[in-house]
Amino acid sequence: MLKISGWGNYPKINCKVEIPSSENEIKFNENEKIISRGLGRSYGDSSLQTNKTIITKNLNQIISFDEELGVICVQSGISSDELLKILIPKGWFLPVSPGTKFVTLGGMVASDVHGKNHHLEGSFGDHLISLKIKISNSEVMYCSDDFNSDLFWATIGGMGLTGIITEIKFKLKKISSYKINQEVTVTQNLEEVMSLFEKYKNSTYTVAWIDCLSKGSSFGRSVFFKGEHKLSQGKISYNPKYILRIPFFFPSWILNYFSIKLFNYFYFYSNKFFTKKEVDGDSFFYPLDKISHWNKIYGKNGFIQYQFLVPKKGSLEAIREVLEKVTHSKEASFLSVLKLFKKGNKGLLSFPDEGFTLAMDFQVNEKTFRLLSELDKIVMKHSGKVYLAKDSRLSKDSFSLMNYDADGLRNILNKYNIKNFHSEQSERLNIL
Repeated sequence: MLKISGWGNYPKINCKVEIPSSENEIKFNENEKIISRGLGRSYGDSSLQTNKTIITKNLNQIISFDEELGVICVQSGISSDELLKILIPKGWFLPVSPGTKFVTLGGMVASDVHGKNHHLEGSFGDHLISLKIKISNSEVMYCSDDFNSDLFWATIGGMGLTGIITEIKFKLKKISSYKINQEVTVTQNLEEVMSLFEKYKNSTYTVAWIDCLSKGSSFGRSVFFKGEHKLSQGKISYNPKYILRIPFFFPSWILNYFSIKLFNYFYFYSNKFFTKKEVDGDSFFYPLDKISHWNKIYGKNGFIQYQFLVPKKGSLEAIREVLEKVTHSKEASFLSVLKLFKKGNKGLLSFPDEGFTLAMDFQVNEKTFRLLSELDKIVMKHSGKVYLAKDSRLSKDSFSLMNYDADGLRNILNKYNIKNFHSEQSERLNIL
């Protein structure tokens, strides 16, 4: 048994861990509960199973790559980091990229990850061609939007509950440079930043950082970023650089209301002076990856990233209510990131849909749990939902009231006689 956790370091659970070196080594009994896990970058307990957690990181080979059409087939355990080192010099990039490259492609499918371009180009699931899934110890299924499509869409965003994804075929994005032309706009309040998403809805990449502690006339002041791939000619170089490694857990008192308020002040005003500049892709897409083990900053007890989505209509009121609750609680969020989504895909448990999403980080403590329960009520009042890839504490009652098609998932699992795959999260939320 090994005590493991998600990226938030909460909860930590003793699990029987297996790390197969090939697909043929993935074995389990007929009635055995298992879940797959890549690099452990989902934040909570969605990739944890006490009985058996199968880590897929050694299934990391490229099976085929059409460099002309930009179509690639890979094993599910390959990481975005490993893949980008091959793709970028050849003029290709991931069609959708989350905020870290230290994730497996299987995890990207299971979480149906989104990036800064969802408002135009959707989530990762929208770019998939086909999947290969081990649904039992003796049966493997191939599926696509045209073949076993119900299983295909149940797997996209399905949090690993339909089986162990072993192969993924998808379309890439053509680029001529890994440089990004970035423009920064400092906004004075929440209404202003949300209007910028509408104003720049045709920009490829948009995202905003929000000061969750600002009050009065500057309530919701933000830094809005938009970016486009630089148009260039010649060979594309890719030399990722890492600045800092956090070797130990910080004392929990370091991140507090006052230290975060001070950070927010300097971050907000420092961005007033660099409105337009060219940045490398890693700085734009993966800024926190330059700090290895940054999750240790929150201390040994860990942290919770609370990410929710509310429909576009009424989103200003909903996000205002959430931020007011956070501000008054003084449970400060070090990272608060706002994005705009377009209409989502057919994934039964997929998170993105038309509206705004806000992600916030909080240290694990009793005040945080009480605060997040209050935020759940606001989110549900506005017909919203919480991202399962970030969740570690949502109640089954709250989950049942959110816009997820758990009944549809159960029907598909019954249809294909899939019964082995249970995570600690799926049991906590009574998904299965």
